[in-house]
Amino acid sequence: MEAAARRRQHPGAAGVQPGASFLQARHSSIKAEEAASTAPFHLDLWFYFTLQNWVLDFGRPIAMLVFPLEWFPLNKPSVGDYFHMAYNIITPFLLLKLIERSPRTLPRSIIYISIITFIMGASIHLVGDSVNHRLLFSGYQHHLSVRENPIIKNLKPETLIDSFELLYYYDEYLGHCMWYIPFFLILFMYFSGCFTPTKAESTMPGAALLLVVPSGLYYWYLVTEGQIFILFIFTFFAMLALVLHQKRKRLFLDSNGLFLVYSFALTLLLVALWVVWLWNDPVLRKKYPGVIYVPEPWAFYTLHVSSRH
Repeated sequence: MEAAARRRQHPGAAGVQPGASFLQARHSSIKAEEAASTAPFHLDLWFYFTLQNWVLDFGRPIAMLVFPLEWFPLNKPSVGDYFHMAYNIITPFLLLKLIERSPRTLPRSIIYISIITFIMGASIHLVGDSVNHRLLFSGYQHHLSVRENPIIKNLKPETLIDSFELLYYYDEYLGHCMWYIPFFLILFMYFSGCFTPTKAESTMPGAALLLVVPSGLYYWYLVTEGQIFILFIFTFFAMLALVLHQKRKRLFLDSNGLFLVYSFALTLLLVALWVVWLWNDPVLRKKYPGVIYVPEPWAFYTLHVSSRH
């Protein structure tokens, strides 16, 4: 009688525990599935990702110089601008597809905010970079600062120089930060799910090894031209720290995680060789006076290649 009275006073008490235990069991099963599942190497996504990076990002300024100026007048978008527009659409799409294939459930809110910020930053960079590269046809020299450029320093009134420096700030600083920080954050979050409990699955197929070289070479261009060495090295060291942490749990990198680590390791090697090669260049040293000296490839081009023609 007393037990029946307690049940009448608390009608939901008897049903709460089975429901709670069901949810806990379901949550535990999801965690177990995430830990046990291993994604195969995403050859299609990594290939498309590497290809569009080379064509739409690295090839963007080259296409602008190659195509006749009559086809794309200076007061209209260049072919490189259209490449950049395509990049701003395709890259977020590929990043989302990559996240969808992660065996680990990633925080959706952070992913969405990162993608939105990425698109906004890349779009800011599109405008600033378009104008800065079009100035090349007027004699602008990338290895010099804005105020030291011959076509800029004599402008009247002098407040126009401030406007060009603002444009340069949007291009090289604000645009790059809003573009690259969410980009590497998304890659790191994806990388956090690239672990497997099976040692035998911690290998790379031959196709992945072939993609490491063009992938690492592109990231070298991204790090040097984007001036994001600190962001890159921080991300790489965070990845290595995560690998050591997961190793204590007897978890190993799968093929996708190995692909990212090898690509970034090659990038670090190429950046080091690039810096050593240009270590004693007095002009580039003047433009990059900080402790971290990583010259931009386009600054090297305008200084040592285009000036000879």
